[in-house]
Amino acid sequence: MQPLKIGIVGSGSWATAIAKIAVDNGNHIAWWVRQQANIDYFKKRHHNPHYLRNAYFDVSAIQFSSEILEVIAASDVIIVAVPSIHIVSCLEKVEAKHLEGKKIVSAIKGVLPIHNILLHQYLEKVYHFPLENYFTLLGPSHAEEVAAEQLSYLTFSGLDQTFTEQIATCFESEYINTVVNSDVVGVQYAGVVKNIYALGAGIAHGLEYGDNFLSVYIANCANEMQLLLAAIKHKEGNACKGVNYNASVYLGDLLVTCYSLHSRNRTFGNMIGKGYSVRAAELELNMVAEGYNASKCIMTINKELKMEIPIIRAVYAILWEGASPMNTFKEMEKTLL
Repeated sequence: MQPLKIGIVGSGSWATAIAKIAVDNGNHIAWWVRQQANIDYFKKRHHNPHYLRNAYFDVSAIQFSSEILEVIAASDVIIVAVPSIHIVSCLEKVEAKHLEGKKIVSAIKGVLPIHNILLHQYLEKVYHFPLENYFTLLGPSHAEEVAAEQLSYLTFSGLDQTFTEQIATCFESEYINTVVNSDVVGVQYAGVVKNIYALGAGIAHGLEYGDNFLSVYIANCANEMQLLLAAIKHKEGNACKGVNYNASVYLGDLLVTCYSLHSRNRTFGNMIGKGYSVRAAELELNMVAEGYNASKCIMTINKELKMEIPIIRAVYAILWEGASPMNTFKEMEKTLL
């Protein structure tokens, strides 16, 4: 079997972690980095100038380019790992013909704002890209632990199990275990909503709730997420197969994102709980907290699903409607089971 030619779109912390895994496992990759100055730094210093600076690379195994079409042309499998708010601008030069015969792997944990759709839906709408050639790469895993080579788990999802397993093989290593499933749509929604719940967990921490409350809060989040994903599964049918909501890509990712100090969504929420405005928290974090935009997108998406999602609704009210974090969580105390 011929080795896959892997391309990576994005140069943030998660994209850098993915690139590290791929190169450490003996793969040659093409890597789209938007700024040429960052590419020049990378080639000279062998690490990302802005993210995961302690992760060093064999740059001879990397074809850098600031032109996304060059990376797409050089790749069989294109891993998209940029914040959801930047997807449209990243792909503005791409035409349907450039994606013919390609496989796309989403490493995004967000909904495209304004459009209120996931990446596969955007690709189908704009490029008529088939779901059969679309895969996902999700956690639970924090980029910082991957960079430190602490054991992490990656879940690859796709309708084509054979090819999903082939992609996963490119990332198996001493510090990466891989899992394969076929719930290509459900895992994406799980990756979206767990960020909203983690943001709420951060708000609770900022309000000085303790671990006892947080455990009850997360248990209720897990239940709400499962009900929401079940409704999505009913709607999507064959695109949500083989679901075990207690698996690592669902419950595991929810837990680590709510508890870990590496979680940018938890950190963002913590600042909101301590009294920061949304804008001040964004400036302080200096990274995208996907849960912020996701809360608004999921509320819009749920107008069709009509599910009861009181925790997401509460987080949305705090972030987008100016509701008091303290009063909102006081009300939540009475409803958690």
